[in-house]
Amino acid sequence: MLDYPKNQIDFEKQFSSETQCRKYLFELRFGPGWVCERCGSKEHWRQSRERLTCVGCRHEISPTRGTVFHGSHLPLMVWFRAAWWITNQKQGISALGLQRALGLGSYRSAWLMLQKLRASMVRSGRDRLKGEVEVDETMVGGHQSNTINTNPKSNKHMVMIAAEKIGKKTGRIRMKLVHESGIFELMAGVEEMVEPGSLVETDGWHAYRQLPSRGYRHKRVVAKTVAGDALLPGLHRVASLFKRWLKGTHHGRYERKHLQRYLDEFVFRFNRRTSLSRGLLFQRLLENSIQKQAPRYREIVREPEKPHYMAL
Repeated sequence: MLDYPKNQIDFEKQFSSETQCRKYLFELRFGPGWVCERCGSKEHWRQSRERLTCVGCRHEISPTRGTVFHGSHLPLMVWFRAAWWITNQKQGISALGLQRALGLGSYRSAWLMLQKLRASMVRSGRDRLKGEVEVDETMVGGHQSNTINTNPKSNKHMVMIAAEKIGKKTGRIRMKLVHESGIFELMAGVEEMVEPGSLVETDGWHAYRQLPSRGYRHKRVVAKTVAGDALLPGLHRVASLFKRWLKGTHHGRYERKHLQRYLDEFVFRFNRRTSLSRGLLFQRLLENSIQKQAPRYREIVREPEKPHYMAL
């Protein structure tokens, strides 16, 4: 495993040049021994900007191809510093704060970097939650009340939360933006976030009665049997922490089309809250960043379409 920076001084020493950043990214992606994906040869020579050319078939490979960093006009040094600032700040950083920290001339560049790195915080093929899992919905934005408004232009949006219960503690979590609290959307959310066979604990909402038919064990907790404050307490804490984080770090300002990425960032931070090293979080973010291509600008700013579910 590659050494990750333990503190700011280590980071500056380890990534003080573009060559060091590319070498680190290459070893992180391909390991200590490179093997050509076409012919299997282990012999190669280096070209400019750390490109490799296979001796056997002349195939060229770049450490940034197929990653979040591909096609960016910004140097890898800037991307590495952005990833460091995002993970080193316990509560995260806004686009304006990142622009000032990196000395970028464009707010849009800082904002786009943040959005692409947030997209990388969701690891490809990540495991679903399992064991005993609490599931519920909460409203984000606007004045909190029992009124549900699913209008895309409204500043109040429904978020589905799932959290593992480990005794009285909360384990891993998942969060998903949903359009409504109907049966099909909630069941799709549970199937996406929770492993079948798990014990799913919910409130008395009728939509969750379909859980046993989807392969889950179901436990209903209703207000008549449990005091309101004790009803799914883990989820209440997660929802409260997210709203406080969104208001404190981003001043509560967001658009619906970007809300899922804020949820993904909060989940990334919450699930790694016990990590003793911020440098390890930096490395984890880089590992996720090389696993998939970054979304394009038009994909980031596009309003997501409402999903359609087939009736069973």
